[in-house]
Amino acid sequence: MIQTICINSPIVITPFNKRVITYAFHDIDGTHSLIRDWPPVMSIVLNDVIENGLKDGYDSEQNVKRLVTNAGTRPLPETDRFCVESAGLSALTQMEWAIRRAVEEKTVTVDCDDSVNSEKIGLIWQGREELDYMPETEQMRKMLLENTPRLFRYYEKVLNGYCRDKNLVLARKDPDRFRIKGSFRFLKYLKDNGVKNYFVTGAVVQKGMGMFEEVETLGYKIGKDEIIEDIIGSTWTDKLPKNVIMNNLLNRYNIKGENTLVVGDGRSEIQAGVEMGSFTISRLSQNMQYQKELHINMGTNMIVEDFEQEDIYRILAAK
Repeated sequence: MIQTICINSPIVITPFNKRVITYAFHDIDGTHSLIRDWPPVMSIVLNDVIENGLKDGYDSEQNVKRLVTNAGTRPLPETDRFCVESAGLSALTQMEWAIRRAVEEKTVTVDCDDSVNSEKIGLIWQGREELDYMPETEQMRKMLLENTPRLFRYYEKVLNGYCRDKNLVLARKDPDRFRIKGSFRFLKYLKDNGVKNYFVTGAVVQKGMGMFEEVETLGYKIGKDEIIEDIIGSTWTDKLPKNVIMNNLLNRYNIKGENTLVVGDGRSEIQAGVEMGSFTISRLSQNMQYQKELHINMGTNMIVEDFEQEDIYRILAAK
């Protein structure tokens, strides 16, 4: 087991009490893996929906190629910021936000309650994903049910063309290039000291494909008693928010939040970890000043640039 040790260190942001860690829940993209450079892709896809709506054939191969070519070539203030603040949310929720913004901008026409739609836009921006308790017109519900997963698949095609496919080929030859520095050491240290590691993601998880394939390509074996016990995410049509995934794991294994470690670069997983009473580590690069402000305000316990920082291992000491 791992026990947290209170020491003076520049990586400690929010003070914490000593506790024993037995389970660890980790985000993947930007936390352990660099295969998916997703923000510029997400931003241009969402911006395109807001500006142009969901015209017939919006997810055509021609449009995939257009967005692959243009991703990251110019600032997109609203969607660039949304990608920062929505990091860690289910991709289906991010797609829903863009469609709702298009409805708000009148580039998508559907019978709905405009005030409810605008309220849900704001709640998603705040990191909320479970919004079914709020009323929705049948027309709006059907339109979202059809287009949210369709837009998700479109986004994945653009992502594949922009970076994922070529990076996966390169990662097979040189996995270290696409791991956050010290990632394998950190995960192995936890496992070797009795902590069970789980990967949680907003992406689709299908064995042998997508995120599952990327994780295995980077050398992280998945299965009982492996370095990663399991990888849990959404499906193409059903979103599974990270707070739900992690709370389900707490219930399944009858563990307390205070005995878990949550590691990530997104607001979603860190906020969920703080709410669970977990020990939280934010993995943020030196230049991510805005993200650091968000995580500090949420109350993350530590901010690290990578997993080679020795204070991590002084604070998370083998028991």
